[in-house]
Amino acid sequence: MLKKIAVLTSGGDSPGMNACIRAVVRAGISKGIEVFAVMRGYEGLIDAEIKQMTLRSVSNIITQGGTILKTSRSERFLKKEIRLKAIENLDKHAINGLVVIGGNGSFTGAHILQQEWAGNIIGVPGTIDNDLAGTDYTLGADTAVNTALDAMDKIRDTVHSMERIFVVEVMGRQEGFIAIRVGLAGGAEDVLVPDTDYTIGQICEDIKEGRKKGKVSWIVVVSEGVATGGEIAKLINEKTGFETRYVTLGHIQRGGTPTAFDRILGARLGAAAVEALINGQRDKMVGIEADQIVSVDFIKACQHSPKKIALDRELYRLTRLLAT
Repeated sequence: MLKKIAVLTSGGDSPGMNACIRAVVRAGISKGIEVFAVMRGYEGLIDAEIKQMTLRSVSNIITQGGTILKTSRSERFLKKEIRLKAIENLDKHAINGLVVIGGNGSFTGAHILQQEWAGNIIGVPGTIDNDLAGTDYTLGADTAVNTALDAMDKIRDTVHSMERIFVVEVMGRQEGFIAIRVGLAGGAEDVLVPDTDYTIGQICEDIKEGRKKGKVSWIVVVSEGVATGGEIAKLINEKTGFETRYVTLGHIQRGGTPTAFDRILGARLGAAAVEALINGQRDKMVGIEADQIVSVDFIKACQHSPKKIALDRELYRLTRLLAT
């Protein structure tokens, strides 16, 4: 019988994590379950940074970005003898359910831990890259897009005023989720993301043709997985002779007040994670598809989603069409 559960956040923080933590704590307590917090992700699990939570422990956190539990990336957790310390700490507190809020790396660690621990583990997708399969959205992705878009809207004022070319670098190592949506919603002229055949040479030709037609300003959105904004700006300047500036939005995309969408998503998925543990599910992530709560194995969740890839390509084509 499920009597005690713990919750941790792991990897990069994302807006909406606190809303999820709040939901796990309050949904668990409402079911008569004792809820514990693990501080600093898997590092805290190894070092026994575990404390019991109350209803008041999560008061007034739903509006906050980041995670009140702190987070980390744990190299130590890759070693089995270290993971055994984590299991020992869970067992000392008689915890038999664990909620892991994080992304691909966090779920890979959760899957490995699940093979070695008798308790049940459920994951909640928390990453601004929206790069997990089995869920339409991950916590923080919507907020990150809106944060980057707000910044780009402000940059556009200067771009028009100074009649310049600007390169805006956004996060996304392997995924173009943020770049594509910011580019489309912000009316960017060009977008560079991983896995596209659109080249810097084509961008430069577009810019030169645009200048001939009287277009005096240009915004290129680039995903960090392609190149740095500085590299792209330098190439454009060299190939076109036009003054080009760049800005890297960086970690502001991770922070800030979560949108209503991410707060609601965090609340729904946090409560769903508790229900999944109560129902005996293990080694799975809870997600949302077509506005319905679903669960998927960790292994599948960590794979690329064909549906998301197809959608990104569709939005990318639309961005190119509307930028002409």
